[in-house]
Amino acid sequence: MGVLNGKLQQQQHSRALHSTAQPLQLQQVAAAAMPRSWLSLSRPAYKAVLVDAAGTLLVPSERTADVYLRYASKYGVDLSEQEVLQRFRSAYNTPWGQSPLRYVGDGRPFWRFIVQQSTGCCSEALFEEVYEYYEQPEAWELAPGAVQALSKLRAAGVRLAVVSNFDTRLRPILAALNVDSLFDAVVVSAEVGVEKPNPVIFESALQQLGLRPSEVVHVGDDRRNDVWGARDAGVAAWLWGVDVHSFDQVARRVLLGPAADDEEEE
Repeated sequence: MGVLNGKLQQQQHSRALHSTAQPLQLQQVAAAAMPRSWLSLSRPAYKAVLVDAAGTLLVPSERTADVYLRYASKYGVDLSEQEVLQRFRSAYNTPWGQSPLRYVGDGRPFWRFIVQQSTGCCSEALFEEVYEYYEQPEAWELAPGAVQALSKLRAAGVRLAVVSNFDTRLRPILAALNVDSLFDAVVVSAEVGVEKPNPVIFESALQQLGLRPSEVVHVGDDRRNDVWGARDAGVAAWLWGVDVHSFDQVARRVLLGPAADDEEEE
């Protein structure tokens, strides 16, 4: 009987060791997916990353002037690419009526104005062709390395959200590009009724994530809308192309903190 009890105790001890080893093995597998240096922080520097859409996460597949001219030429428009680009910029920077919102609902009134001013053509058919082109996933590309970097952040427990001045086409575009599932929240100006730099749009993101401003960082390409707007809401901000140049760098900064900059200098 004593021998039998001894064997039972050994088996129980073996099972206990096996059961405690399994979670450890899973942790080791997950850790192996990241560079060793990325694991130096006991916790990420931020609990969530907010990302701008157009110009940061999303990049147009073609130059705007090229797209406009490709369709406008069918309607007799004879302008150079430079002329279309200048007209586009002028129209885009023109105050949009009495409303602080450019993107209301599907954004058609605003974009109709932009297409007409950029091409000098008031054809509704032309506008619809251009508008529908930008509904398609082929019109957009994801920033290089975005999916990989954002996936690493999610694996580390960092929450993600898009905060964008955009119309209602954004959600279908993200879904068509197969990145909608990466984000815990998508905050679109046309849906919440305010645009960056209004801090309310950032506060909406914080509310959806259930986090405080100090726990979040925002990344975007517009100093006024993204940096000043976020900071007015108490959220840290990195200017895309200046403070950070890639999504890999964003992930490293969040996961490594100040050590990320030290590594880049080496």
